[in-house]
Amino acid sequence: MGKVTGFLEYKRVDETYASVEDRLKDYKEFTIPLKEKELKKQGGRCMDCGIPFCHSGCPLGNLIPDFNDMVYKGRWKEAAQILHATNNFPEFTGRLCPAPCEEACVLGINEDPVSIENIEKNIVERAFSEGWIIAQPPLHRSEKSVAVIGSGPSGLATAQQLNRAGHSVTVFERDSKIGGLLRYGIPDFKMEKNVIDRRLAILEEEGIVFITNTEVGKDISIETLQNSFDAIVLCGGATVRRGIPIKGAHLKGVYQAMDFLKQNNERVDGLTDFEEELTAANKNVIVIGGGDTGSDCIGTSNRHGALSVTNFEILSKPTIERPEEQPWPYWPMRLRTSSSHKEGVERVFSISTKEFLGDAKGNVTGLVTVEVEWIKKDGHRPQLQEIEGTEKKWDCNMVLLALGFTGPEKTLIDQLGLDTDLRGNVKASTVNYSTNVQGVFTAGDMRRGQSLIVWAISEGRQVAHHVDAYLMGASQLPLKDEESDLPRV
Repeated sequence: MGKVTGFLEYKRVDETYASVEDRLKDYKEFTIPLKEKELKKQGGRCMDCGIPFCHSGCPLGNLIPDFNDMVYKGRWKEAAQILHATNNFPEFTGRLCPAPCEEACVLGINEDPVSIENIEKNIVERAFSEGWIIAQPPLHRSEKSVAVIGSGPSGLATAQQLNRAGHSVTVFERDSKIGGLLRYGIPDFKMEKNVIDRRLAILEEEGIVFITNTEVGKDISIETLQNSFDAIVLCGGATVRRGIPIKGAHLKGVYQAMDFLKQNNERVDGLTDFEEELTAANKNVIVIGGGDTGSDCIGTSNRHGALSVTNFEILSKPTIERPEEQPWPYWPMRLRTSSSHKEGVERVFSISTKEFLGDAKGNVTGLVTVEVEWIKKDGHRPQLQEIEGTEKKWDCNMVLLALGFTGPEKTLIDQLGLDTDLRGNVKASTVNYSTNVQGVFTAGDMRRGQSLIVWAISEGRQVAHHVDAYLMGASQLPLKDEESDLPRV
């Protein structure tokens, strides 16, 4: 390593944010980058630890000590090459990944871990600004063609990898623009959409064909694709939203979080014609669900000008420190406070919603909750139990359900006759990602269920290797060794 004692000499320094007052005025990203001198120090904090557990924490198997070393030495172009060797889209993960690599960092045992995610983002931004990231179309084309259904991170990674192998790749997307949840689920204040567009321009220049406003199974038949392509990869994600089957769930003002977030992203993109305007302006908003989507709803509601924002979480309040039952290097369920939380919200834990209340016109006016506790029994999963006498009425005129997703939609599953697992995900071989239908593969959330962006990209890279091998008999595309968690070629 370039600075063997760096972890002893330098403390972790993170990016700062624009003030809450300033950043709530628009939907732009508001992080303030570190100076290059400080970034080099942060790279120098990476330990010469012998066994880099960050590799096991990263589903992509990113070569983290290697690019940290290059950053410390100021060799940014080499750092970018190392980073892109395992990650197609570090500009996405550098903004959106929860960084399991940092929780697995050896330095994190007794100090603040290396700021891997921020270093990653700065490497790729430097690479774009210097013009190092350019289209690299394949030198030779095979006579094989592949249809990729879905243009989220798994679909885009699949497409780029198969295109690099020389196959003709067409990506089908039912929305009007490419990107999936990157485009329509992630608020612009976390990732402005020009970050997607500049990468798409490169993918198109490399030869990938994108077809939007086309839902396979409705606008174009799956039989047409099977007759037109040598292989099909399903990357449609897990898009069936979880609801709350309680009284009043039908009331106007009770919305799915993704409907709220998608419309706001479309509005920021310039669209104005909506059947119903979903706005939190001058409303008392309650967000049910304490994950990242709930956090995004909080930040968006505050930018709309909500009168108040309250966030419910049915789980108990986590500890700030790592729980005893989740030791290093495992991912800990600790209390996480996002930038959106810091913009204004009341967080309430161990609470369950019992009923939505409405007026004579069918508008939500409030809800009823009860406090809950989780009872642990040896050998059994914790059981939810309501606490008697804790019912409470809350006034509100907008409720956003940020409760996650239950699995993929069934249209293509039924039309293709695909096998599913016990959770309703498309069942695929753990060896080569193939389904029970010849020539049909799947990857990402559609295969594994709701998960992280870094897993989506990893699965896209994995399935591309296996599709290439299916088409050609063998593949030179990189494949991550599932046993060792280290990348191999």
